[in-house]
Amino acid sequence: MSEKKNEFEQRVTDVTHDGLQCLDLHTIQINLGLLCNQTCAHCHVDASPKRTEQMSWQTMQAILVVTEKLPSVFIDITGGAPEMHPHLEKFLRTLVKQHHRVQLRTNLTILLEPSYKHVPNLYKELGIELVASLPCYVEEEVRLQRGNGVFEKSIEALQLLNKIGYGTTSKLPLTLVFNPLEPVLPPEQKTLENEYRTYLAEPYKIQFTKLITLTNMPLGRFLNILRGKKTDYMKLLKESFNPETLPSLMCRHQINIGWDGTLYDCDFNLAARIPVNPTVPQHITKFDRSLLSNRNIVTADHCFGCTAGHGSSCGGALV
Repeated sequence: MSEKKNEFEQRVTDVTHDGLQCLDLHTIQINLGLLCNQTCAHCHVDASPKRTEQMSWQTMQAILVVTEKLPSVFIDITGGAPEMHPHLEKFLRTLVKQHHRVQLRTNLTILLEPSYKHVPNLYKELGIELVASLPCYVEEEVRLQRGNGVFEKSIEALQLLNKIGYGTTSKLPLTLVFNPLEPVLPPEQKTLENEYRTYLAEPYKIQFTKLITLTNMPLGRFLNILRGKKTDYMKLLKESFNPETLPSLMCRHQINIGWDGTLYDCDFNLAARIPVNPTVPQHITKFDRSLLSNRNIVTADHCFGCTAGHGSSCGGALV
């Protein structure tokens, strides 16, 4: 007797007739932990300065053993604020030495703190690609989502990154990230990118490589601020289900590694504490590329966030 499908699985099966499976494994996303210098209203993992979860060097070494044996893959490092991890530099240097393409997600403001002012030049030296969160080009909107003074510090950090070549040369990509403040879907990505370019170029002389839009997931701190709007937001996500997003869903092309080495289909499942399905290895020490590349994806209601409208992923819109 087969298990009853959840609502998302049923919607997917209606389209694919075969559920949702991983198609390949070209991205390894690594969450180094939840320690962060900010407490953002939309954060799906509930990161903050009070969190203590951080990846041990032992787990990092287990990851490096795996990546050393893999042909070149795309490494996507996230958190929390990855910069606050004590072993970040050693970890990055080893990954780059293994000839992997490495991307890191930064909140920008951390780069201005005295203990981390050396980090931008480290990123430049190693050719680390940067994805930087700037949820709006309007100060008031950023303040509401990320706190007082964050917009000004973000602008200063972006100007610093531009000065050393990020966003101005093809070798040092600088991607900006937009999240809606309200429980709505993001606008069309390219149109919004053009707006960002206009508003950031004139007063601030900021350049960037591209903009990506992310749908806020009904998880973590954003779920808390939804309060009575959760039902309406979930209705919006479900009614906006777009089957054209299914081939490009990030879970179908990656594996996510949590700070304790647990394997997840994505960082949102990590936030919900839903590991990969139990028929495949669930920890980095048991990593098996063949099995993980053909696994069935574990889903839940929040997955509707990735298939709504133009779609959403850690790489932006899907269609």
